[in-house]
Amino acid sequence: MSPFIRFEGVVKEFHVPGRGSIRALDGIDLTINKGEVVVIIGPSGSGKSTLLRVVNALERLDEGEIWIGEDRVSAKKADLRRIREDAGMVFQSFNLFSHLSIMENIALAPRLVRKKTKEEARDIAEKLLSRVGLADKLYAYPRQLSGGQQQRAAIARALAMSPQILLFDEPTSALDPEMIKEVLDVMTALAKEGMTMLVVSHEMGFARAAADRVVFMDQGKIVEQGAPSELFSQPKEPRTKDFMRHIL
Repeated sequence: MSPFIRFEGVVKEFHVPGRGSIRALDGIDLTINKGEVVVIIGPSGSGKSTLLRVVNALERLDEGEIWIGEDRVSAKKADLRRIREDAGMVFQSFNLFSHLSIMENIALAPRLVRKKTKEEARDIAEKLLSRVGLADKLYAYPRQLSGGQQQRAAIARALAMSPQILLFDEPTSALDPEMIKEVLDVMTALAKEGMTMLVVSHEMGFARAAADRVVFMDQGKIVEQGAPSELFSQPKEPRTKDFMRHIL
């Protein structure tokens, strides 16, 4: 595997009333290889979601550099549209357009951005919905789907742009327990197919099964990282050990 995403000295600060500037990311150095599945874990407020949002410039950096392939995300004149096409984002809350059918939700970006014909975009939507187990929901509307089905549709929508990497921000946190597995199964299948994935998740079972590497963050820093078998069973850092005691 070759280096694909690089974080070099990345700093992101937010101003919090009454508290001043808080460093959500504090000097992050991290490399994601092509075809690698990296799961980010850590306590609430550790900077995990911010780490995802700076990859496709949903948040601007205060210091440091981020590269996706040969594209410098942090450049002032970076092509943000292309960067966001390359780095597809799957959010906690699905973000489907309620007034559009599931097929129309998925076909919209290929038509508007990729300039696909109506027929081509429909074909893309049909294939992707079949891929995520929703072939029978082509004409359904988001309100007619369960939370798990909506999240699988959101994954299909992200795939419709043929991204080079998928970013998942707690994709199962808004789901009822019985719906989590159907989403994780789709994500696991994508991992086995070689999709590069950066996943923020509290689903340790998924991390064990699908991750090539697990990164533990706390207070905006990477505390420790390694293969799931190593990090979960033999963490080296005291803070990692303490976190694992509470979640495993």
